[in-house]
This record gives sequence, structure tokens and C-alpha cells, in this order.
Amino acid sequence: MKTCLVELTVYPNTLPLASGYLQAYAQQDPDVARDFDFAIHAVEVNTPLETLVSDLLAQEADVYGLSCYLWNMRRMKELCDELVRLRPDAYVILGGPQVMHHAAEYVPPSARNVLVCNSEGEKPFTAFLREVAGERNFHEVPGVSFWDDDGELVTTPQPDRIKDLDEIPSPFAAGVFDGGEYTFAVVETNRGCPYRCSYCYWGAATNDKVHRWELDRVKSDLSWISEHGVESIFVADANWGALPRDVELTRHLVECKQRNGYPSMVAIQAAKNRPDRVTEITEILVEGGMLTSQPVSLQTTSPQALELVQRANIKESTYVELQVKLREKKISSYTELIWPLPGETLASYQEGIGKLCASGADAVVSYPQLLLRNTPMYRQQEELGIVTVRVDDPVAEADVVVGTKWVTREDFQEGAWFYYAVISIYNARAGFYVARLLDRQGVCSYTDFLRAAASYFKTRTDTETCRFFADSVATLGNYDINNIGKVLHYVLHSHRGEMDVLLEGFLRERGWLDLPGVRSAFELDLLARPYVYRESVVAPSVPLTHIRLAEQDRYTFVAELPPEAAALLELPDLPEGEDLGVVRLRVDHVGRRKMPYPKHRSLDYNAGYCQVMMNRMRDIVPSWTVLSAVHHAA
Repeated sequence: MKTCLVELTVYPNTLPLASGYLQAYAQQDPDVARDFDFAIHAVEVNTPLETLVSDLLAQEADVYGLSCYLWNMRRMKELCDELVRLRPDAYVILGGPQVMHHAAEYVPPSARNVLVCNSEGEKPFTAFLREVAGERNFHEVPGVSFWDDDGELVTTPQPDRIKDLDEIPSPFAAGVFDGGEYTFAVVETNRGCPYRCSYCYWGAATNDKVHRWELDRVKSDLSWISEHGVESIFVADANWGALPRDVELTRHLVECKQRNGYPSMVAIQAAKNRPDRVTEITEILVEGGMLTSQPVSLQTTSPQALELVQRANIKESTYVELQVKLREKKISSYTELIWPLPGETLASYQEGIGKLCASGADAVVSYPQLLLRNTPMYRQQEELGIVTVRVDDPVAEADVVVGTKWVTREDFQEGAWFYYAVISIYNARAGFYVARLLDRQGVCSYTDFLRAAASYFKTRTDTETCRFFADSVATLGNYDINNIGKVLHYVLHSHRGEMDVLLEGFLRERGWLDLPGVRSAFELDLLARPYVYRESVVAPSVPLTHIRLAEQDRYTFVAELPPEAAALLELPDLPEGEDLGVVRLRVDHVGRRKMPYPKHRSLDYNAGYCQVMMNRMRDIVPSWTVLSAVHHAA
């Protein structure tokens, strides 16, 4: 008999790890190994349904195993329905967090040949194959749901989770992935999470401690990935850096890259309560040329929200110390938030971001709150007043939280507008120095500055940039992580001049341009705003009246700044003294790791690159060199 395991992935050429585990574990069983051949069909989730159906029918499999997640569930449901219709003699088993305990939603009572796995997949899948080859008594399969001949939905008892993960053979060592060409891989070194954040499936839903694979086995798997030229990996452990051995494994990854040239990039989910160890790991990866940014996962700064979602963050003082340490080491970081978590209000969300800006965060990344299946929050929807809207997506089933007991739909939209101001004004540095000056002078806090900018943007939908913001708010466009990248593409490239004019109009409307030093700070922002691509610099689209642009070549400006503007740069080699006059500086926009603007690529492709670069701001912000300074005679 033949089994075909199916994965629909976000990125092309993704190594199908889940299918590899299922196959390697099942083939340990001598009866399954004797009775079944295995194939894995892993393609991009946007592959047309007709192509998927045709390819899977050509497999002529007796069993199809579908890995289901929110990003592919709508397409997987369509695929399952077509397989049931066109191959009524075949069996289909669905697994993954999107379908667990929701069999009635996805499987009609007439589909007696479709099962849903409600737990970790390895044990149920192997038992299922044994029954398909044997008596086909699915009551004997642990942790599944199916419709019986009487039209009743049967759910069998859950199996125990696998605590000794080495019971699962390495699919790398078993040759499951041999012959494949992969550019992206997800890897696990452990399973489980000791935390109980109610919005997350990792810890709260599994209610389990961390179980780990044997160290040498993990190193061997990572070596395989490196030796086979996989360009990028994502470490899917819930808290990378929580275990001391994570430092050793990080060093092993760097050694692999030095030996084989791969992987070139590593992404992690950083442990939230081990900032020193995570910083050590980040530094190792940065020095190895594999990572240039450290994520700091706060999710919220609201004490009420933290209590309601059963989460504890690092202390505020520890966060500030961490930012200082990363700046000293010239390592980028980005602080992650979720909007709107239960207990968060519009005011607490905005004030929290303002506080992060004042503390010197490199970038603030705010994700929309997605209501995930099989989490405590999913079961508390009514209690928490959660209101969701399903995103209009042809392949995904993403339910975005647009309201709670603490946030109305209007508040949610106001928060989304506020975050577009954060991306453009703070993250993209369009108004970075002028906001810093007004905050330090006590004229306007970061929070109020960003609120005012968001309000102004709402009145300027005559511009393409603000119209994009408005359309994204109205259609939940910010659900797509590349939406953030599109903002960077607009503000730092395609509509750069438009943002110059927008910012000047905003500051003029508020009356701030007439205040001491503000015009100089604004013009400093015009020259300092980074270029996300490696491209020639352009003069600002509004006149410079306080800063003189003395020279310009492909990647640099030479500018003469008044001392109050130069002081905002906080350069260590800047001369001091009350008699300091004009300061002449070179502004170098070459940056690091930038790619030239690929005109032939789609906006979606380029937005993916831009989104990554926002998380690595220190790679694209300009460097400043003091050339000369004039001191006035006493």
C-alpha cells in the first residue's frame, strides 16, 4: 500500500519536517514498514487547487495524510473534499493544531474514510496505518475522531505525549529527505513549553514541560542541513536560549556554516526570561554572519493584560539594560507586541509603545492577535468578550481579534492606524529625531506624537501612502506580515518624497516647526532616513533651510548642521562646548546586507525583504562621520 504525506508551506522549497517525523516513526514498526511505501508531497500553499488534486491523484495512494495549520486550512479543506469525492476508496487523515478537536467542522458524517488526529501525531498515525492494513477498526487508534457507521462522531482516548523524543528516529539520518532540494528548514531541538500564555498553543494547550532530543542527534541533524545547502532555518523551539545547551548548539551551527557555507540565516523564538543567554547566542550568530537581530518578545506592557493571559515579562529595568547592551554591541533588536490582548486598552497599548520608543527600542513589531484553536483563550471567548473577523484569504483560516471587553472595533482600528504611524515615523525613522527632540523638551511625548501623526494620516488619504494605510485598516491587511514590509517599501523607497511632504505638513499643522530646533531636527530626519535597498541617495523633496547639503555622491551626503541638530545624533566624537557652531558631517547610506532594488520582482516579494530589514535596522541606518566643527570666538 502507499501513503502520501502532504504539506502546503508558506515558503518554497521548505523541508517537510512534520512529514519526516511521521514517516520515520511509522517505519520503525515492522508491519507498517512491510505494508506501506511512503511519499511526501510538499509544495507552496498558493499552488492552484487543480494542480494539487491532479498531482495527488497521480500518486495513487491508499492513504493521504494532510498537515493542517491556519495558514493553509482553507486550501486543505478544499483538497480533502476533492480527495474524498474523487478517491472514495482512499483514507485521509488530518492533523495539526487547526483541526484538532474540530472534526465535526471539517469532516461531514458521510466521509467515513476521513479521520482527524487530536494529539501529537506520531503515535496515532502509526496506529492508524496498522489498522488500514489490518482490521480497519479505528476505535483502536488513540487520539483520533471519526464518524462511525451509525453516524456518530467517535473520539478515542488521547495517547500520552512522547517524553523520550529519541523514540522518534531522525528523518535526516533515516534518509527521508535525501534527494530533495531545500532552501528553508524548520528544526526542533525540543518540544514543549513551561509557560502558560493563554493565547498560545505551545505551552498553555500542551500543558507540558520541555522534552529534548539527545544533543549529538541534534548536532547531526543540523550538520545534514548545512551539508545539503539549506540557506535559511527557523529554530521552532518555543524558547531558544532557555537551556544552557542552546549556546553549544548555536556554536555548532556557526561551525557548520564556516565549514560548508550554509545556512546563511537563522531565525529563533528567543527565551523571554533569559536575556543574557539570548544576547550571547545572538552575538555568536552575528559574528558568524548568520543573524543580525535579536527579538525581544514582550507581547504587551500592560500589567492587567499580562495577568489575564498568564504571562510574566522581564523587568522594565532589565529590558532597558538589554537595549543598552545591544546598542553597545551594535546588534539590532526588535520588540514584539500583540494587539489587542485581553486586558489591553487602546490607551495602554499606545502608552506602552511610547514607553518603548523612549527607552530606545530599535524597532517595535506589533502583530495582530489571532485567535488560535485549542488554546485557553479560544475556550474563554465569551468570558473575554472576544470578537473575531476571518481574513478574506483563499488559502488560510485566520481569525483576527478585532474586539474584546476592553477594546471596541473602533478602538481596534485606531490602534491599527497608530501602529502605521509607529512603522513609518519611528521604525522607518521618518520622524525619529524630531520625535526625540519634542519628547526630551517636554513639548510632546512619543505617545502623543504618534497619536497625532496617526490622526493626521487619516486626513491625508489623498496621498498613496495614507490611502494604503486606510485600505489596510479596512481590510485587515496587517494580518499579512508582508504588509509591514510594504510600508517600509513606500516610506523608504517608492514614496519617499511623498513622506517628506507628509511629515512637513504634519509638523506645520501642529505648529511645531516654529519651535526652537524643530526645523533642524526635521531636516536631520530627511537626511537620516535610511534606504532599504542599496541605491543612490536623493536630495529631500522639501527645501532645506537650516541644514546645508554641501556634497552628494552615490551613497553619501556631506551636510553642515547647526549644533542642536548634530547633538541629537549623540555621536561619541562630536565636539562639545557652548561655542560650538556649524558641524560638518558625512552621512553614509551604504549600510550592510542590503540588496539592490530588484525591479523585476513583485511588490509582495520585495515587501518580504523589507519586512526582514525592519527587524535589522542597524544594518540600514546611515553612519555619521564628523568632518569638522566650527567654534565661535569668545
